[in-house]
Amino acid sequence: MLNFSLLLLVLGLFEYASGEEGFCSAPSSESKSKPLYWKVDNPTLSPIHLQDLPGFTRSVYKSDHALITPESQVYSPLPDWINTSGAYLVTPEMGSHFVMYLAKLKENSRSGLPPHGVERLIFVLQGGVTLTTAGNSHILKVDSYAYLPPNFEHSIESDSPATIVVFERRYAPLQNLVPEPVVSSTDRQPLLETPGEIFELRKLLPTSLAYDFNIHIMDFQPGEYLNVKEVHYNQHGLLLLEGQGIYRLGDSWYPVQAGDVIWMAPFVPQWYGALGKTRSRYLLYKDVNRSPL
Repeated sequence: MLNFSLLLLVLGLFEYASGEEGFCSAPSSESKSKPLYWKVDNPTLSPIHLQDLPGFTRSVYKSDHALITPESQVYSPLPDWINTSGAYLVTPEMGSHFVMYLAKLKENSRSGLPPHGVERLIFVLQGGVTLTTAGNSHILKVDSYAYLPPNFEHSIESDSPATIVVFERRYAPLQNLVPEPVVSSTDRQPLLETPGEIFELRKLLPTSLAYDFNIHIMDFQPGEYLNVKEVHYNQHGLLLLEGQGIYRLGDSWYPVQAGDVIWMAPFVPQWYGALGKTRSRYLLYKDVNRSPL
C-alpha cells in the first residue's frame, strides 16, 4: 500500500510540474524547437519543483536495483580530468562490474585516461567535444559516440560547455580477439528486428565476440511497452534520454523521466511502459558475449 501511495504522490508531482508538457499534455512548440536530449539537463520534474519538499527525492537504492534522479546527482571534479565535473551513478560498490557517470565539461576541458585494461564508451548529450586518437581528430556532437578499447591513447576536449555520459569496465579478453575503436552516431545505426516486441532497437557497437558489452538505443511510442517481463543474468545501466513512463524493478513501480538513471542487477525483474505524448528513448548498457562463469 505504501508503494502505491508513493507512486500516486510522484505522479501528482509530475502533473504539477508539467504545465507546458508532461504526462498528460501535448508537446509545446517550445519543446519541439529545443535541441535533442535537452530534457536530460532540464527534466520536467526538476530539482526546483522539489525545493518546498525538504528531504524528498525520487531516488531509490536497493540491493538489486537503483533509481538515481537529477535532484540527487552529486557532481565533483573528475580525477585526472581538467575543468570537468562528474557524477558517478553506477559503480562496483553497488555490485556492478562497470562504471557509469555523467561528465560536464567546461571551457578548455580535457579528459584523463581510464586505468590500465579498462575500456571506455562516451556518448554526447549536450554541446560537442573533440576526440583525438593517434593524431586523428573527430568532432562529436549530440547523439554521437565513441568506443575506446583498453589501453588506447586518446583525449576528449571541449572549448565550450558539454555533457557526456561515460561507461567504463575492465575488459574481459578472449584469445586472439581484439576490439577496434568505433566512432559513429545513433542515426547511422540500422533498426534491428525485435521479435515479439514493438519498440525500435539500435545497437551502437558491433555484435562480434571481440566486444564484451554493447549499448542499446531503445525507442517507445506513447502507450508502447515491453511484452517480455525480463529476468536475466545481464547487468544494465540505463539513462532515459527522452520522454517518461513507468519502470518496474523487482516488486516496485517507478515513474521515470528524461534525466533519470537506473542500475539493474542480474535477475531483477524488469519492465517498461511509455507514457505521455512524445517518444520515450533510453540508452542501455548490457554485458554480452561472455560466459557468466
